[in-house]
Amino acid sequence: MDTISVTSWNELQDRLFEGAWMPDLHLYRSQYAFRGLSRADYPLETSLFRLCKGHADLERHLLRNFRKYAHRDIVERDSLWYWLSVAQHHGLPTRLMDWTFSPYVAMHFATARTEKFDMDGAIWAVNYKRVHEALPNSLLELLNREGSDVFTVDMLTEKVDALDEFDALAEEDFVLFFEPPSIDDRIVNQFALFSVVSNPLTPLDSWLENHPEVYRKIIIPSGLKWEIRDKLDQANITERVLFPGLDGLSSWMKRQYTPRRRSRE
Repeated sequence: MDTISVTSWNELQDRLFEGAWMPDLHLYRSQYAFRGLSRADYPLETSLFRLCKGHADLERHLLRNFRKYAHRDIVERDSLWYWLSVAQHHGLPTRLMDWTFSPYVAMHFATARTEKFDMDGAIWAVNYKRVHEALPNSLLELLNREGSDVFTVDMLTEKVDALDEFDALAEEDFVLFFEPPSIDDRIVNQFALFSVVSNPLTPLDSWLENHPEVYRKIIIPSGLKWEIRDKLDQANITERVLFPGLDGLSSWMKRQYTPRRRSRE
């Protein structure tokens, strides 16, 4: 693993976009997924992992009852991956974890909570193309056939549509990234994607520790957070854009009118 503690806004930009140049394309096309955390010591644990505390069988009960009680017209088709995406999007504990293609969206989530400005934050950057090199052959062949670097829900549905089948594709744990369906403007504006581990009891950071070549962790010192936050606001990377609607507007205004001295206290 490459852990870097940046000291300036400019250094942060360089680290986030590092490795984005594709010589064969003559274009900048990053192959990294980003996740911003307000505290550097937060682990990469899913909401399901934190809830189940070792009882993986809770997963099927949660998803079964969500499908039973949710309105059927909220998904395009009756598919495991559609239901998982919708459930995660609406706050149900799942084995999915939120990521973004945008380093600036990740910067937002690392600096959105002013009450955490006295603590170092972090941005995880994971090379999803290299992660996918460790996939079971059946999934890797599907990616290659489609000429894609990440999965869609339709691609996954074509190959496997039950979690027990998914988990049984390989003896060792594996990780993949997929794009959720464009359910609403929030997913679109956040440039979202999800990660999923084949074992719901395996935290992603534990898996990454055994694959140090696929990721880096960028530490954002607490003293740099205000500058990052102010510049993101000026660039219109705010709750008002990332969470369209009155909830996002209210969160943005609340943060905008929070005095800096209160955050220090």
